[in-house]
Amino acid sequence: MKYVLFICTPVGGEELSPAEIATDPRFTSYVHEVRSRDVVKGGARLRPAADATTVRVRDDEVLLSDGPFAETKEYVAGVDIIEVADLDEAVALASRHPAALAGGSVEVRPVWE
Repeated sequence: MKYVLFICTPVGGEELSPAEIATDPRFTSYVHEVRSRDVVKGGARLRPAADATTVRVRDDEVLLSDGPFAETKEYVAGVDIIEVADLDEAVALASRHPAALAGGSVEVRPVWE
């Protein structure tokens, strides 16, 4: 079954660049584990929420605003698409993600297939 892991980082928290993540032992061990198990099927590291543009349409007018879609305490910093046996395995994997261990969260959501 496929799931998307939404990796959420606290607003104002540590913002690591892709280069820093590549050398951070918390991330390198996690990435090694999921790659060796061949469960990650896609994903991306996202730029900070401050770089987002939100699009809304009201009465046929396209409205743009800078920043994330809502004021929150966390923002989505990345996504992983995984394929595992069931929700229990997806939750177990998410619970070992460095973001979840460092005060953020990982939302696990099934994919319609």
